[in-house]
Amino acid sequence: MKAIMVMFDSLNRHMLPPYGGTMIHAPNFERLAERTVTFDRSYAGSMPCMPARRELHTGRYNFLHRSWGPLEPFDESMPELLKQNGIYTHLATDHQHYFEDGGATYHTRYNSWEFARGQEGDPFKGHVDDPDMPETLHHRHPEMMRQDEINRTYMTDELQQPQAITFANGLEFIRTNRDADNWYLQIETFDPHEPFFTQQKYKNLYPHEYDGPQFDWPDYVRVTETDKQIQHIRYEYAALVSMCDEYLGKVLDMMDEFDMWDDTMLIVNTDHGFLLGEHDWWAKIRQPFFEEVIHTPLFIWDPRSKKQNERRSSLVQTIDLPATLLDYFDVERPDTMFGKPLRGVIADDTPVHEAVLFGQHGAHINVTDGRYVYMRAPVSEDNMPLFDYTMMATHMRERFRVDELQHIELADPFDFTQGCRVMKIPTRKSNYGHEYGTLLFDLEIDPQQENPLQDEVIEARMVKLMVKLMKESDAPAEQYERLGL
Repeated sequence: MKAIMVMFDSLNRHMLPPYGGTMIHAPNFERLAERTVTFDRSYAGSMPCMPARRELHTGRYNFLHRSWGPLEPFDESMPELLKQNGIYTHLATDHQHYFEDGGATYHTRYNSWEFARGQEGDPFKGHVDDPDMPETLHHRHPEMMRQDEINRTYMTDELQQPQAITFANGLEFIRTNRDADNWYLQIETFDPHEPFFTQQKYKNLYPHEYDGPQFDWPDYVRVTETDKQIQHIRYEYAALVSMCDEYLGKVLDMMDEFDMWDDTMLIVNTDHGFLLGEHDWWAKIRQPFFEEVIHTPLFIWDPRSKKQNERRSSLVQTIDLPATLLDYFDVERPDTMFGKPLRGVIADDTPVHEAVLFGQHGAHINVTDGRYVYMRAPVSEDNMPLFDYTMMATHMRERFRVDELQHIELADPFDFTQGCRVMKIPTRKSNYGHEYGTLLFDLEIDPQQENPLQDEVIEARMVKLMVKLMKESDAPAEQYERLGL
């Protein structure tokens, strides 16, 4: 048995043809849907990038206990469990966050790994003198933009882009090992994450008039741009998705060429979506996690049931993918894994979740049952009390500062820390969520989430589901206090 995961970053479900999108040219995603089961209620869990990847390894929520960070010493990692049980695991990626302080322990869980450099300001090529910087609309991270502009000078054709190199590495692994058994390959590209840089041939799919500043890297702020600028950046995003579609097609072609469908599982997924002006916002993180961000595309081919060109309505999440892969390779799931194998959902839409949680550490805690989405906001403006529970005191690109570590306590073990006590560190204050208040939406009658409900009966039921899932996840006591639960 073999398995391939093709994972994109910031891939918008609502813009893809299999989900009704009409803007993006993506024939290989349409072809994919014909060969797989398409999931209509797939949700991200922990936001954003590395919290989602911790879920992909551990099969449990990250955001209730800590923010962005590496795998913990007590974490039971799906690729490592496969490796320990005789399944060879390989990672081909251009996702630079794996190689920063806040991600450093993920890639080493695989038997082998390859990294293509140069995405999103990756400190790749060294130029002492400043490059010629184009006029741009945003300068949120000027140093990253400077580095990214340098990196782009080394990508004058498509095959030099990190995505192309990543897929080439993955395809080489398939070609080399197609006759071997018992392996798992994860081809993971950072695209179509911002900046939306790609080659002209993909831009040509979306002809339009635009003569303004370079705008392919939106800030995480409210929209203030003109309609023409908004449409331009959507086309820039669409062009990059079309490149993703091109390289997805190469994987499908190789599975056809080597007749791999009888013994190879294929999972195509993403960590989250991205706002391109919807709800008058760019990006993610700063606003509530609307459907465009949290409701994700997911496609799975399981050679055991051989179901294809069918759709599934059961609720599923990122935390279910490691359980699904362990089940596929007949490897026992650890008790710490909260996610469920999707074998029955794929075969006949057998439900595995009554409801699921999603969120970001310190922001709303959210629950959905597939119809209603309930977003519970912090009750106080200072968003306290809130702590990081970790043994790996790193943020995204830096270690915890010395002043952040002055008030460490040792917390009692959680049910997933294998008896280990962990550091309890006061979290940096943020007011994500408080300014928006608590929100309730009915997706059946309001799929665009434009009209929050006021319904005490439905809210009470959603609160009950939320508390139940938080307890099952052994959420810290102060999470209930922070939300007024």
